[in-house]
Amino acid sequence: MTTTSVRPAGYGVVRAGAGSFLLHRRSAFVALGLVALLAAVCVAYLCVGEKFVAPAEVLKVVFGQDSRSTFVVGELRMPRLAVGLMVGAAFGIAGALIQTVARNPLASPDIIGISQGAGALTVGAMTFGLTSYTVLPYLSIVGGIAAAALVYVFAWRGGLHATRFVLIGIGFAIALRSLITLFMTKGDYLVAQQAQIWMTGSLNGRGWDEAAPIRWTLIALLPAILWAARAQRTVSLDDDTATALGASLGRVRLGLVFVGVVLASVATGVAGPVDFVALLAPQIARRMTRTAQIPLLCSALMGAFVVVLADLLGKRLFSPTELPVGVLTAAVGAPYLIWLIVRSRSVGGKS
Repeated sequence: MTTTSVRPAGYGVVRAGAGSFLLHRRSAFVALGLVALLAAVCVAYLCVGEKFVAPAEVLKVVFGQDSRSTFVVGELRMPRLAVGLMVGAAFGIAGALIQTVARNPLASPDIIGISQGAGALTVGAMTFGLTSYTVLPYLSIVGGIAAAALVYVFAWRGGLHATRFVLIGIGFAIALRSLITLFMTKGDYLVAQQAQIWMTGSLNGRGWDEAAPIRWTLIALLPAILWAARAQRTVSLDDDTATALGASLGRVRLGLVFVGVVLASVATGVAGPVDFVALLAPQIARRMTRTAQIPLLCSALMGAFVVVLADLLGKRLFSPTELPVGVLTAAVGAPYLIWLIVRSRSVGGKS
């Protein structure tokens, strides 16, 4: 008697030792392509600056070999690049998780008030004299979680309704933005200037010390991110099907939102609210992979690519004047947001 294995279209079986798992072929190719693109833009990032460094010298520094450009590449440019990579990846994953739970492409942390909650507590702390970038990211996490908790509680009516979740989040975002403005007008002039630059979203002056909070957060949340990659398939099903399969939807959604909020908040604390990365990266990744769920790995790679490329362009487009990375991402993200809203109306959606 022979048995016939059935697997979903587009998937292949990967065997590792005694175990095996399904792999979406298109997602794997897209991920490999994004890794190649990200590597290329990283090399370009390390090459370009006030002093051009040849790619061969950059690669020597990256692989730990002796080079006359070790100080320029390894000490000046690489720490900022590392911060950009981690911030972009964190925003990409956060956007993917929250959009999955809300089932709405508009539900990114910077639209529904999470980044504003992180920003309000951070700017408030700066107003009262706390300006250390090694401490502020932890305050941002507290602010982001508090804002998300308020949105979650107000949106809960015996269940989490996606449209109500987004609308209440937008309301909180507006209120928290007003609170940020109040802090900036009441604080010292120089501190207000520093807070204004931070609110734009910038990687200027970020180094290994400033990268520590997001580095440790990503390491600590790695098991939770791996769980989220699997759990998001459950919340992508309709409620009746997921419940029939034995899933505890409320707990799973709460867990996914918690992971997304912490990642978005710590990224905001390190680099400021770099707008639209969490909105753009998951949607671009989903369209490239054509999967039912938003792919976390591709979202992280796309987020990192967008931030690094935007920071590179911000440094060189109007040199010697340097634009904050948030200006470039907003210039691309704002038209995309308008297109997303218009498209939702044209197809009769409720977004």
